[in-house]
Amino acid sequence: MSPRDPSPTVFSVDLSAHEMLRRTHVLAALGPDWDPVAALRGEEEAHRLLYSGLDAEQQRIYDELVSAGVLPGDGDGRAAP
Repeated sequence: MSPRDPSPTVFSVDLSAHEMLRRTHVLAALGPDWDPVAALRGEEEAHRLLYSGLDAEQQRIYDELVSAGVLPGDGDGRAAP
């Protein structure tokens, strides 16, 4: 390709080996005691606590955000009591 040739150069890079190495390092950093199910349960509990005790206006806004898909709901679209 000459400097005057405007056509793009097409190339590809296979990062799959690098991605596998990255995942290996992430799992090693998490350690053998990491429990993904417990981590997910902890995140769900934190979500429930974060959106608990809302007043009427806060609940209305929360419901609107859940309906719009901005926030994940708790199944019925309402914050935890």
